[in-house]
Amino acid sequence: MSDQPPKPVKGTDKKEDFPWWLAAVALIGVYLGWQVVADDLYLNILKTLSKGVQLTIFVTLVSFFLASLLGLGLALAAGSRWLVIRQSARFYIEVVRGIPIIVLLLYVAFVLAPALVELRNWIGAQFGLDPIRTRNFPLLWRAIIALMIAYSAFISEVFRAGLQSVDEGQIEAAKALGLNRWQRFRFIVFPQAIRTILPPLGNDFVALVKDSSLVSVLGVADVTQLGKITAVGNFRYFETYNVVALIYLTLTIGLSLALRRLEKHLRSRQEHR
Repeated sequence: MSDQPPKPVKGTDKKEDFPWWLAAVALIGVYLGWQVVADDLYLNILKTLSKGVQLTIFVTLVSFFLASLLGLGLALAAGSRWLVIRQSARFYIEVVRGIPIIVLLLYVAFVLAPALVELRNWIGAQFGLDPIRTRNFPLLWRAIIALMIAYSAFISEVFRAGLQSVDEGQIEAAKALGLNRWQRFRFIVFPQAIRTILPPLGNDFVALVKDSSLVSVLGVADVTQLGKITAVGNFRYFETYNVVALIYLTLTIGLSLALRRLEKHLRSRQEHR
């Protein structure tokens, strides 16, 4: 048997393949964009659906921000020294992750929201406040609460994995320096964990852009809902849903490329330290 090291497989020394898929997507996007601009029907559909883009972005940003805050709280609770808090956090995470988002959306909209209104009216009655009706609870905010609850369970696992990736020795060193629990988290743990957290957190953000289309089942006028209304009105389902798909692809692929660039930037900064 030869003692010589095995030869590297041909092609494995390449740093990275040329992104032909991106070139293909760009060409298709340019072609479809030209079709939209050049065709009056496509252009009218785009003008109608563009009203829903703003709402889609609003739902995504607010839901993701609230879900990130709740997810971070759940991750910290899951690592608590108190058994009851740890088990309560795991209970929430496992239950929410086991429910389909569309079911959770309907449950929050038609079960939890009325219950919250009843609770508010009961508390308000103690202070002489006028009651409110369930229909005064906007469907938009019911949808945002549902997406917040759903994604907080997934984001909490991202935070938990990132926090646990920090070397235990550094935490012990921070304790030796006299830093309290909050100071250790703020100055030692979180700045290091965020490098591990950002890539999967970005993936969840892109996924939320797509899952925000589920709010259309409540009649919220996002891109998907306006697409359904437009298609029913003009009977041009092919053209309408082409534009809907193009809008979502533009949002998700653009975000994915931006997040990939951010990830490379953070990795290069870490390597140069």
